[in-house]
Amino acid sequence: MNNFILIFFFLFLGLLLQKVKGFPSNTYKILNKIVIYLCLPAITLYHIPKIKWSNELLFPIGAGWITFILAFVFFHFLGKKLKWSNKLIGCLILTAGLSNSSFLGYPIIEALFGKKGLETAVLVDQPGTFVVVSTLGVFVAAFYSKGSPDTFSIIRKILLFPPFLMFVLACLMNVYDYDLDLNIQSVLLKVGSFVTPLALLSVGLQLSFDRKSQHWKFLRLGLFFKLILVPFVLLVLYVFIFNQHSEAIKITIMETAMAPMITGAILASTYGLKPKLSSMMIGFGIPVSFLTLAIWYFIVSFI
Repeated sequence: MNNFILIFFFLFLGLLLQKVKGFPSNTYKILNKIVIYLCLPAITLYHIPKIKWSNELLFPIGAGWITFILAFVFFHFLGKKLKWSNKLIGCLILTAGLSNSSFLGYPIIEALFGKKGLETAVLVDQPGTFVVVSTLGVFVAAFYSKGSPDTFSIIRKILLFPPFLMFVLACLMNVYDYDLDLNIQSVLLKVGSFVTPLALLSVGLQLSFDRKSQHWKFLRLGLFFKLILVPFVLLVLYVFIFNQHSEAIKITIMETAMAPMITGAILASTYGLKPKLSSMMIGFGIPVSFLTLAIWYFIVSFI
């Protein structure tokens, strides 16, 4: 219960600070850097070396890839059939095809499944969602904006992204059965604990609502796909087809049911793919997801 209070407190604190005159509007950028360059690497370096690897780990890792491919197939062919613009198709793929598996995912998974659940959440996020947005995401953004993706730039972004670097290092530590000194682990755990308040404060500072927008029907479709259809497909695929019933599977399904990824929306906006719609997918997706996540948590509890 304390974790849920923490989630709503910092989320609404961010909303309130938006209304404070003189409060720096770019504060969320600073918070994002702290989370990306310090908190996320600390969580990765703490949890990954402790994971006992098995074939079952392919399920959380593959969730982000499956989600994005589903979004591409769904919105590309539906968009072409209904003669949507390329920018609209690209926007929906990038926002509905990527889960907020870290900024929202980590604190919510920790609240529901404890710190042990973060091990699975990291797997869904790092080799899954993050690598997808850095590779397929950039290609999709460039393709639908009539640009040409820079392969070297994509590779450089992946290799220089701190959480990904720590992920590779942590994987090597896991392979060689090496873990850090207990004092260092304690520091990593404390630094990583800041991901919840800082990430949610950042999200709150970025939430915006445009009631006059002409994108309502696309917003509804995008959120239906992201918050309901995707986790349903993963539930059927993992539980009923592959007969998986572990807690890791429950966490994976919950991660795929998270609101759209902020980074995906930023990528869409950067490439000129319906910036207002991408902002609405985040602004409305986050609060709506709290309701749908509660429903999915109830469903997965019976797995």
